[in-house]
Amino acid sequence: MQRDWLDKDFYKILGVSDTAPAKEITKAYRKLAREFHPDTNQGNPRAEERFKELSAAYDVLGDEAKRKEYDEVRRMGPGAFGPSMGGGQGGFSFNPGEAGLGDVLGNLFGGAGRRSGRGGATGAGPQRGADIDAELTLGFEDAIHGLTTTLHLTTDAQCSTCSGSGARPGTTPQRCGTCQGRGSVTENMGGFGFPSTCRQCSGSGQIIESPCSTCRGSGVERRAREVNVRLPGGVADKQRIRLKGRGGPGRNGGPAGDLFVECHVARHELFDRSGDDLTLRVPVTIAEAGLGATIDVPTLDGPNVTLRIPAGTQPGRRMRIKGRGVETAQHTGDLIVTIDVVIPNELNEAQQAALRQFADATTLDPRAHLTR
Repeated sequence: MQRDWLDKDFYKILGVSDTAPAKEITKAYRKLAREFHPDTNQGNPRAEERFKELSAAYDVLGDEAKRKEYDEVRRMGPGAFGPSMGGGQGGFSFNPGEAGLGDVLGNLFGGAGRRSGRGGATGAGPQRGADIDAELTLGFEDAIHGLTTTLHLTTDAQCSTCSGSGARPGTTPQRCGTCQGRGSVTENMGGFGFPSTCRQCSGSGQIIESPCSTCRGSGVERRAREVNVRLPGGVADKQRIRLKGRGGPGRNGGPAGDLFVECHVARHELFDRSGDDLTLRVPVTIAEAGLGATIDVPTLDGPNVTLRIPAGTQPGRRMRIKGRGVETAQHTGDLIVTIDVVIPNELNEAQQAALRQFADATTLDPRAHLTR
């Protein structure tokens, strides 16, 4: 795969610029992957090939370290391996820049140029599994308090038949005779030997003579699986939770990827949320706002609390009740109460008379500031 870095433009494959941020690359990949996914394009070999191409591109550009190596290869360009060394015909030209020869070879061939502690060249080696995205809708109070739930996913997973070995049960993979299990071979290029991925075993270091009938030797199958998820208290709407090692299975003994869960929090009939604060709108009468009152206010947890409304409280006034908001590991928010003054739609005769009497006694002109 690493040799493709010299002639494939992964940025073009994903339709992004080479300066695109990681989020833009991920967004572009997800959109195209949904469009060309084999599950939605059954019997379409072109779509399947395009999906593989997209996956290969994102495998590099979606990994910060691989992307950095890929950009370095593209910067060096085909001229990095020129036709001559010192101008001699048939020689070899190489300019590693500030990096050492072993480092550059390692970048070019995925670690094949690096030496192990025992002096042997390493092969393609373990590959980390893919990250997986999932969505979860949960209730307002569950988001505040936290919960344990089960996600039902259909993803790539370790093959249940061969336990990820890729070999038919009762058989085992054999060491590759071409590379002797190293995953790499040395190629002679212009009088110099350079390690490259073994074509016989594709860098895995092993040959599967009797592939598993379920996964066809890949060690991975697409199947339904359940993932138990523990969400902490205080999860916000659209927050992404990372579950390390719960994503796609690794290859060649590599670690599993991560599972990212995007949470969608349902609305509450009374409360809203602003950061770690809960918000609540509380209606009061004209008399309570004007004369002052003591009222009961509900809380999300526990009994009501008593709130004193000062005389002359204006509509929209915000009052804070400490420590009755969202509790997280770092902070506990407050309950923010907004006062709504309720004006009756209809007044009886006694109420009308009382208001007329109030109007006659009023000396305040609320529109005085509008008079020029």
